[in-house]
Amino acid sequence: MEKIKTFIASHLDFKVYPVTWIAIIVFLLIVPCVKFLPQTYGYENGLLENLQMVTLFAGVFLALKTKVNKKFFNFVAMVLGILILREVNCGRTLFFPVPGEVNTFYGWKDIKYGWLAHPLYGLYMTWVGLYFLINKQFVTLWQYVKNIKFPVWNVILMLVGMALGMYAEKAMHDMVAEEITELLFYVSLIGIIYLYAFHKNFSLENKSEVSENNV
Repeated sequence: MEKIKTFIASHLDFKVYPVTWIAIIVFLLIVPCVKFLPQTYGYENGLLENLQMVTLFAGVFLALKTKVNKKFFNFVAMVLGILILREVNCGRTLFFPVPGEVNTFYGWKDIKYGWLAHPLYGLYMTWVGLYFLINKQFVTLWQYVKNIKFPVWNVILMLVGMALGMYAEKAMHDMVAEEITELLFYVSLIGIIYLYAFHKNFSLENKSEVSENNV
C-alpha cells in the first residue's frame, strides 16, 4: 500500500489545467454532437475534421516553439505530421474528390502516380523513427517517464477518446461520433504536449535543478 502511495505521489498529477478544461469541454460535447449534428459534419473536410487539423497544427506549432529538449519536440512535431497526413490520406481527400459525389474520393490506384503515396508515407515514418533512434531520444523519453509526473486527466481523456473513436468506427458507423471522439483524443494529446513543452510542473530542467539543489 505504501508503494502505491509513493508511486501516485511521484508519478501522477491530478491537477486540472486550462488545457485539461478544453478536453473536458470536448468530452461533454460528445453526446450533444452525436445527437443533434447531421452526419455531414463528420464528412471528410467537414467541420469536425477541420477542427482536428487545426488542433494538430497547433500541436506542431507548440512542439517547434518550445525552448526545451528541442530534438525531442522536433520528433513530436514529426509524429504529429504523421497524424496530419493520415487525416487527409496523404492529400487524397483534399485534392481528389469524385465530381458530383458526396464524401467520395478517388483511390490511389485511380490517380496518376498514386501508387507512390504509400511508399513515400512509409519512408517518412521510417525517417521519423530513425531520427528518434539516431538522436537517442529514447533517453529523453525515459527521463520524462522516470522523473516527470503524468497529467492524469489529460491522459484519461486521451484514452477515452481513443476507445470511443474505435467503438464509433467499428460498432456505431456514425461519422459524427467517430470524428468528435477523435477530436477529443487530439485535444487531450496536444494538451499533454503543451504541458511537457511549456509548464514548469512538467519540465525536466526544473527537475534537474531540484536534484542538483538536493545534492
